Amino acid sequence: MASRILPLELIDKAIGSQIWILMRGKTEVVGTLRGFDDYVNLVLDDAVEYFPDPQNVEELVRTELKSEILLNGNQIAVLVPGGAPPGDSLAAKSTPS
Repeated sequence: MASRILPLELIDKAIGSQIWILMRGKTEVVGTLRGFDDYVNLVLDDAVEYFPDPQNVEELVRTELKSEILLNGNQIAVLVPGGAPPGDSLAAKSTPS
């Protein structure tokens, strides 16, 4: 039988690596995971936020967050540790070719 891993153990293994986060709504965040707590509040470095422009849904807004940030765990829908976002994500669409 395969060994089981708990969700917080998986997040713990991702500390120090890049993580892609889908927030509630249409916001995505990519950054380096520095820490977390039991409520999955996350501390990130070198984070970049992506979301659709409210004025023009065809455009994306990319915001580099220059300092360490804290994300509220209640607003996080999906965590993808250790990799870049897939090609159809907002983050990938916003990256210059």
